[in-house]
Amino acid sequence: MKATQLLRTKLSQGDVLVEMVIWKLPKPSRTHPHGIKYRLYCGRSGECIVRYDNETGKGDHRHYGAAEGPYTFSGLDTLIDDFMQDCTRLAGWRWNDEEN
Repeated sequence: MKATQLLRTKLSQGDVLVEMVIWKLPKPSRTHPHGIKYRLYCGRSGECIVRYDNETGKGDHRHYGAAEGPYTFSGLDTLIDDFMQDCTRLAGWRWNDEEN
């Protein structure tokens, strides 16, 4: 059984790009214990402002520019909300009701 894509969106405002991709895995694993794989990116002119991901071998973490630190995954709604708040705070992103 393959992963199921739950969300894929790519948005831009001026020179800021936001991309969110989330998959539900067929079953939890050692590297993805919650059964979710994700990549949430916000950048400007090819430079990362903030990125949340859980690539194999690193687990759940986030990037603020070049800095990287752990992220505690506690559910999809919280993940998306945390990312959206960081995009607003760090990049001045303005979320519309249609994008939420």
